[in-house]
Amino acid sequence: MNVGEIKQYLAHRYPFLLVDKVLDFEVGKTLTAVKNVTINEPFFQGHFPEYAVMPGVLILEALAQATGLLGFKTMDEKPSEDVLYLFVGVDKARFKRQVVPGDVLKLEVELIKKMRDIWKFDCKASVDGELAASAVIMCAASNAKSRR
Repeated sequence: MNVGEIKQYLAHRYPFLLVDKVLDFEVGKTLTAVKNVTINEPFFQGHFPEYAVMPGVLILEALAQATGLLGFKTMDEKPSEDVLYLFVGVDKARFKRQVVPGDVLKLEVELIKKMRDIWKFDCKASVDGELAASAVIMCAASNAKSRR
């Protein structure tokens, strides 16, 4: 999936769309995607100007966005305008390596289980085969209008 296809499944847009390409997926099981980290990212202006490091929370967000793609592909549907895919929980988050401009962040998500409207995933982010972060992430599709 290229970025045009990704935008059909995720409501995120620049500068918050953090998945550039889906390399592979198996419906109901796994998805592998990438985020190309560049010095032009707006967060690098303040994190940190003298030593650019991708914030860990944004690595988790990129993983959560990858889970959204796997979830919608698994349901075999694109979200309607009224549906948002929300990040609802994170467990066992660990950060092992800094992610810096020039890195290609590989995002690997695996569906653990689906309980009613909550999806639970095992997630890993790596650079050049080296683990950068891992977490168990929970997400849910929600009607955006009912939240307002």
